[in-house]
Amino acid sequence: MNSQRPKVIISGGGTGGHIFPAIAIADALKRRYPQAEILFIGAENRMEMDRVPKAGYPIEGLWISGFKRELSLDNLSFPFKLISSMMKARKILKRFKPDIVVGVGGFASGPTMKTAASMNIPIVIQEQNSFPGITNKLVAKKAAKICVAYDNMDKWFPKDRIVLTGNPLRNNIVPMNDRRDEAVRYFGLNPDKKTVLLVGGSQGALGINKGISAQLASFNNNDYQLIWQTGNHYYDKALQEVKEHGLDDRIKCTVFIDRMDLAYAAADVVISRAGAMSISELSLLNKAVVFVPLPTAAEDHQTKNAMRLVDADAALMVRNDATEKELLPTVFGLLEDEERQKVMKDNIAKFAKPNAADDIVDQIEIILKSNK
Repeated sequence: MNSQRPKVIISGGGTGGHIFPAIAIADALKRRYPQAEILFIGAENRMEMDRVPKAGYPIEGLWISGFKRELSLDNLSFPFKLISSMMKARKILKRFKPDIVVGVGGFASGPTMKTAASMNIPIVIQEQNSFPGITNKLVAKKAAKICVAYDNMDKWFPKDRIVLTGNPLRNNIVPMNDRRDEAVRYFGLNPDKKTVLLVGGSQGALGINKGISAQLASFNNNDYQLIWQTGNHYYDKALQEVKEHGLDDRIKCTVFIDRMDLAYAAADVVISRAGAMSISELSLLNKAVVFVPLPTAAEDHQTKNAMRLVDADAALMVRNDATEKELLPTVFGLLEDEERQKVMKDNIAKFAKPNAADDIVDQIEIILKSNK
């Protein structure tokens, strides 16, 4: 290994919750080793094939998808996809000759990590959630280090290899409270009005969207504003409803938010799923938040994530099946109670891990140096 030019493969993706921490790790590696060679391996036709090149890194795609837990014809092709992906991963690994492989979970991570381990290439796992994904559980025994965001992960991983680092965040996710007016204007809203931000993850969130639609007219009874990230499938419906209610000036719909830094800066209260990355970002930014956990998450881990903060008086929670009746009343009540907001902001800040990306690179560096 060239000590100043390590060769690193970062594998995984499928959703923003895997892709953004992967890019954050790559950025931290580049800060420490400007000459490092970094290659991503993702899943063909998934969002990482677009997002990673935009972040300035090369990526190769595998023909792989998730195994559906319910009966599905798609599962019939899974064994063929897995074999194809492992063969391609082996070719990439032989050609690139990485010093280490980092897996962040998701479809493409499994074939790459499993193949790397079989070739005696050191592997590092980065697990974002309080309940680990199948891929990371399967390869954990072969990992040199397992970087986690929650305590008590030794239920699934070898205790002697676990390091509590937190989740690495996008570089532009930094406190920007002093830029609130600029941020609100960026979205075409009024800096003198209180603003709600709805983020449903990289795919949007149907249950949350329906909750907003059901009580959209209630915005006519107050002076609040909304930045509404609808996702691709709900965008046209949301836009039409906003126009029908004459709320174009106070509710801004968008499929995806590129400037999340400004979106967070604009928000007085945030509505969000309770994915690991969302929680990490909101903790770092000290935001008052109402969580709506994704009910189909494995082992209901989003509810468990959210309840850790609710129990610490650091967040509120509305269940997905209650959004149409409870979501906006809960949000409006929080907007009206600034003292409650302050308590929640102070408490959620205690969950922040601002140096996660650098701490993960520390672990990578230890392994690189031990394998010289």
